Amino acid sequence: MSLLTEARQQKDVFFKYDPQSPLTPEQRKTFDGLKYYPENPALRIITPIEEYEDKQPVTLITSTGSAREYLKFGRFSFVVDGQSATLQVYQDPEDGYFFLPFVDSTAPEETYGAGRYLEIEPAAGGQFLIDFNNAYNPYCAYNEPYEVNPYAVQRWSCPLPPRENYLKVRIEAGEKKYYEDH
Repeated sequence: MSLLTEARQQKDVFFKYDPQSPLTPEQRKTFDGLKYYPENPALRIITPIEEYEDKQPVTLITSTGSAREYLKFGRFSFVVDGQSATLQVYQDPEDGYFFLPFVDSTAPEETYGAGRYLEIEPAAGGQFLIDFNNAYNPYCAYNEPYEVNPYAVQRWSCPLPPRENYLKVRIEAGEKKYYEDH
């Protein structure tokens, strides 16, 4: 079993049984696992990030209309199926982790329409590991969507990817949308 398969199974167990799961108790009764793209080694990228000298603070609006502050850390470019793409990387000013919110052209048909997330890791030699196989939905994706129930209360407040992180390419890796079969 690959590390990715093992991590996905552990996430399913957490979602099904843990009281901190983003699923409601009612959802957990019928939960049979999240849906994923098959592992795609071509979308596991080790690359330098063009780090900005002056890391400007940016405000990302959340799904509930509040705001979260990040630093615009840098950007990286990559190629998917012969098409070039560029994404901005943000850094949490308090905890220091690197945050990569994005929307690609699999949304909203195959993946969550409001975007997916990655936390990326520094690698050796000043590069970063960006593994789209680990792309995941924010907890907001598991609330009843507006299309299903316009009166549903949002349990979570999730940063929305800024327009500069909307891709025209398909990122066929990571988690698919939850409500596809539910």
